Amino acid sequence: MVKVLIADDHALFRDGLKRIFSEADDIEVVAEAINGKDTIKKAKE
Repeated sequence: MVKVLIADDHALFRDGLKRIFSEADDIEVVAEAINGKDTIKKAKE
């Protein structure tokens, strides 16, 4: 299983990527971030 953290400042792009990844059986979206600082924080969790 591949775990993915989606990082983008546009909600539309995050939603689109989440939808694409949800169709794959071996990919799990574990978090979303809106900027670099938020990405680092969530990656450490």
